Amino acid sequence: MKRELLLSLVEKFDSPLYVYDASKIEAQYKRITSAFSSVKSLKINYAVKALSNVTVLKLFKKLNSGIDTVSIQEVHLGLNAGFDPKDIIFTPNGVSLEEIETVAKLGVHINIDNLSILEQFGQKYPKTPVCIRINPHVMAGGHHKISVGHIDSKFGISIYQVPHIKRVVENTGMHINGIHMHTGSDILDIDTFLRATEILLDTVKEFDTIDFVDFGSGFKVPYKENDIQTNIEELGERLGNRFNDFCEEYGRELTLMFEPGKFLVSESGKFLTKVNVIKQTTSTVFAGIDSGFNHLIRPMMYESYHHITNISNPDGRERYYTIVGYICETDTFGSNRRISEITEDDILCFDNAGAYCYSMASNYNSRYRPAEVLVYKGKDYLIRERETFDDILRNQVNVDL
Repeated sequence: MKRELLLSLVEKFDSPLYVYDASKIEAQYKRITSAFSSVKSLKINYAVKALSNVTVLKLFKKLNSGIDTVSIQEVHLGLNAGFDPKDIIFTPNGVSLEEIETVAKLGVHINIDNLSILEQFGQKYPKTPVCIRINPHVMAGGHHKISVGHIDSKFGISIYQVPHIKRVVENTGMHINGIHMHTGSDILDIDTFLRATEILLDTVKEFDTIDFVDFGSGFKVPYKENDIQTNIEELGERLGNRFNDFCEEYGRELTLMFEPGKFLVSESGKFLTKVNVIKQTTSTVFAGIDSGFNHLIRPMMYESYHHITNISNPDGRERYYTIVGYICETDTFGSNRRISEITEDDILCFDNAGAYCYSMASNYNSRYRPAEVLVYKGKDYLIRERETFDDILRNQVNVDL
């Protein structure tokens, strides 16, 4: 998106502001479907947790995507956006049997990742098809906090417990229709991912009732110029060929599933903030903005990098700044960044703000969450209003003591 457009949107909707480019989302969706075009039956399920705005979900429905959900609330968001239950898969972690039962009654695909719930669900609903999430004990992701395939992960049933799974299935007579894995985010090593694939396919062979195989996702996108990223085209060719061969081995056509979130929406998002103050210390020049980790927590939680530009003065002389927020905590977005000279009231733009940014926002320090705007076919749409003080008080009970 051009800086002139972004500046006009701040003028129109104020700051801080999240802006999403629908054309980039569409391009990423087309890119992954094209990469796996050799696969006869492919299903992309957008990971709702990455960016859960209902208008964004409607865009994915328009693209013929399904959705991957991790809570009953996300399931209801999907239904509200018009998704057919058969196009929704429920992949929770650590939820109650009651929540899984409620979702199952809605006709949504169920994915279970622990033996206890699997056995309880199988005893009560042996005819309801269930997908099983396994832990392949392979780390194909980046930062340790976003790699979930390691042996101590809370996610999935260990591949070493497959005999236990089979015993539960035999005892309950339940129907297993899918096998799933997710190794983590920011996948760089395709060979490592393909090793996990072989483990997943070996697990599929243990069951003769499988309809689909869900490979998760976690594909890395670039965060800066010349940054490394998952080569989705190479992965599509290699995994697609292997999957086609496996279907022949298995004896029938299976559906290959992915559940990308970051890959589809990260690069579409820009986060726009205004500079409140420039503060010079003995060693650092701080640019304090009208936001904090209440709006964008990823740099503090995951040490993630978001490229920052001064779109108010793009051609100015570059200086080194540390960009910080207005929260009464340490909330540093970038240290000693080389950015065009910044003055108070300038607008800074954070890249890769589409995934796990607004969806992880909070009201910490009783600050309002920002507005969201979607740019679709050259027109801007306000898809979430900026919060007000009434929103802060909405569910509080003002008791006279």
